[in-house]
Amino acid sequence: MAELEKPNMMPNLVTFLSSLLQKVAESNDENCRLQPQKISVFHGLTRPTISIQNYLDRIYKYANCSPSCFVVAYVYLDRFAQRQPLLPINSFNVHRLLITSVMVAAKFMDDTYYNNAYYAKVGGIGTTEMNFLEVDFLFGLGFHLNVTPNTYHTYYSYLQREMMLQPPPSIAESSLSLGRSLKVHLCFNEEESSHQKQQLAV
Repeated sequence: MAELEKPNMMPNLVTFLSSLLQKVAESNDENCRLQPQKISVFHGLTRPTISIQNYLDRIYKYANCSPSCFVVAYVYLDRFAQRQPLLPINSFNVHRLLITSVMVAAKFMDDTYYNNAYYAKVGGIGTTEMNFLEVDFLFGLGFHLNVTPNTYHTYYSYLQREMMLQPPPSIAESSLSLGRSLKVHLCFNEEESSHQKQQLAV
């Protein structure tokens, strides 16, 4: 999308996504005591020392994928969270989910892209682990990778609206799904339809 090519647009988008994911992760960290959560290949033994903001900045700097990949990665994260309610995004898995979602988006969207070994180096993990993460992520999505123009516009428009409300809204006010345990779901119907199917449900 042409608007993503504007100066400062992508840095602002990266900053907003980082802040929103940070709030989601922190909220799910609190909720883990109240609701059952599975451990997956995306979970680290400890919280990474690098912040979500710095990690996503690093991915943006070195992945060299098209700007639209970050919107599509956001769509994938939302789909993953809706399909895997027992695997909410938290501080132990958000970094691995991020690098995996961007890599998968780049492979699906871009004509040219780096191999898994390169993304593994960008993400600070081993190539073998990157391969496992990719497979697990694809199964977690049910291999539902296609993003229609309508779906892309819906998610991108949401991001645009929320970015205008800087700083990002509190998690209680956010419509990002990323885990039903948050009790906030971005219930965008991904069928080709009108704006009536872009309702938010809390």
